[in-house]
Amino acid sequence: MIHPARILTIGIDRPLRQVADFLAEPHNFPRWASGLASGLTPRADSALGAADGSEWLAATPQGPLLIRFSPANTYGVADHWVQLDDGRVIYVPLRVVANGDGCEVSLTLFRQPDMDEARFAADGDWVMRDLQALRRLLESDKQA
Repeated sequence: MIHPARILTIGIDRPLRQVADFLAEPHNFPRWASGLASGLTPRADSALGAADGSEWLAATPQGPLLIRFSPANTYGVADHWVQLDDGRVIYVPLRVVANGDGCEVSLTLFRQPDMDEARFAADGDWVMRDLQALRRLLESDKQA
């Protein structure tokens, strides 16, 4: 089954490498992703199959979640997988691509089967607020 999707994009006036390196570090996500504002803790034992320390526990408003991050890479890929308390795993593609002297950050948001249009739109608004927070953080003098 193909899920409806929205690709949410924001331009950031910082070089691709700087933004990609920032997103490759899971500790940085709570600094801009409001759903992870309580922080992340590395998971010692692997539940999603990762053997490289890429699994983290997050305290979220919806309860504790397990998140697996893609390994740091030179391609600007910062995907992550979120395991819900019911065992479902949600894939969140996150990409950084060059745009002149800066870059574009895009996140693909998939509408989940139990999600109505209003909730999907609200999730899209939330993601855009988080991407705007990422831009403010990275374009400020206090960035990484």
